[in-house]
Amino acid sequence: MRAPIGFRISNRRKSLRISQAALARLVGISASYLNLIENNKRDIGGALLNRVATQLDIDVDELAGRTEQKLLQDLEEAFADPVVESLPFRPDERRDLVAQYPASAAALARLHRAYTDAVSNADAYADRLRSDPLLSQLLHQILSGVTAIRSSAEILDDVPDLDEAERQRFLGAISRETLTLSDVSRNLIGQFDTSSEISRNVSPAREIDDLIIERQNHFPGLETVADALRAEIERAGPFNVATLTDLLRKKFAVTVAFGGLPDEPDFPGQYRFDILTRRMWFQGTATLATRQFQLARLYGELAAGDALAETLDSAVLSTPTARRLAARAVGSYLAGAMVFPYQRMLADAESSAYDIDHLRQVYNASFEQVAHRLVTLRRPGEEGVPFGFLRSDPAGRLTKHFPLPGLLLPNSGHACPLWAIYGAFRVPDAPLRQVVRFSDGSRYLFLARTVQRRTAAFREQIVSSSVMLACDVLHADRTIYASGLDLSDLSADIPVGPSCRLCTRRDCASRQEETLSPDAGASRTRAPLLPTVFALGDQD
Repeated sequence: MRAPIGFRISNRRKSLRISQAALARLVGISASYLNLIENNKRDIGGALLNRVATQLDIDVDELAGRTEQKLLQDLEEAFADPVVESLPFRPDERRDLVAQYPASAAALARLHRAYTDAVSNADAYADRLRSDPLLSQLLHQILSGVTAIRSSAEILDDVPDLDEAERQRFLGAISRETLTLSDVSRNLIGQFDTSSEISRNVSPAREIDDLIIERQNHFPGLETVADALRAEIERAGPFNVATLTDLLRKKFAVTVAFGGLPDEPDFPGQYRFDILTRRMWFQGTATLATRQFQLARLYGELAAGDALAETLDSAVLSTPTARRLAARAVGSYLAGAMVFPYQRMLADAESSAYDIDHLRQVYNASFEQVAHRLVTLRRPGEEGVPFGFLRSDPAGRLTKHFPLPGLLLPNSGHACPLWAIYGAFRVPDAPLRQVVRFSDGSRYLFLARTVQRRTAAFREQIVSSSVMLACDVLHADRTIYASGLDLSDLSADIPVGPSCRLCTRRDCASRQEETLSPDAGASRTRAPLLPTVFALGDQD
């Protein structure tokens, strides 16, 4: 669902008392075309949107309504929740709510997030009760203790002629059972507290998402630090594994080892830094791209710890888990900015039409590393093509995402089965592109490719993932991946949705789940063969 950019342009223009013809002349388009834009009948983006924003003296982000886009997406999920999806919402109700009552819309979105987190916690408790034998045993002990106490109490109450010795025996039994019950209850509470901490992993992930969205995938302070660290490294030699290894040894007494076994037996990762021995270990099969990136990340975390801490301190991170995940995210961001210096990377990306394979060769990087960096090219006045990013495991579960305003990316679970991110598994190690169209008319270019980690032994399983970049079709012609495509041919678009449960398309043969959208009406695709108003054997 798109924010009403055209209406915002119209309102801003009128408030400045600029005629439609005058604004059209200033930005270099016809008045009739501007009229279509202001009535939301034509898309606007890229250089034209920047020119309009400049003439109207308004920030591009405010004009494009990127904050509203995120809020609209949050309400989309909230209104599709099974608890409320049956209510008779009007088609434009979410958009009107965001436009007229943004604070109320934000309140609803936050309440829905709190509700989903509470449901996740409840599910975690239920799963733990069902699957954890210790909890089951503790509950049985509590039930047995309550039964024993009740039995002794009933005897004391119902048998008035007990002698003193027997009465003391039953009172002693009650006392012992009470103490035991107290200890078991403490153990149970401890298990639930541990379960609660573990089950809160939904909230930290959402907090990281909020941090990235708030900063629009761009951290200017870390970019400045990265430029300084890159210059420092290049004074010692070319930016590569050898120079980073030498600097880590000289400045931080870190030794780097390649191959052999890790310090911890059965360690599953490709690399590990032991802070006690100050040893950075890499699996022998780790690629050059992995070694270079992780050494840059370690150098950045050691050399610029204060800058990373300042970035974390300015974010809203309510739990230690969220802070740990955020520390990893900003450390990786700093490493990416060191490996791919902003201005050079932007110039190389533009000159190669965002050819990721070409950029991989230039920077000795992986496909996923380049894709990550392209998402962060959002410096005001020096923006690259705005991309969204998704990563999926072979089961279709989304494991990482960086949102793109206007494009509804599921926070977790599965996306639309027709997306290129899943089709890429059928053509491994080859790029797969597609132009897709959502039910609201928005169109995007998707580019996906599989990536995999090298195995260290015959018995290890190959771990594959699929990485996808997405950009608005308005920017597609700036990339090499639009070559040979007729972007004006709507008939070639692939009709998709965000996910089955959020998709309003009733004619999709690939639907795997019933829709929960309030606008979709009753599903016919997955209806029973016999009408539900008739019983078997009934006749007209």
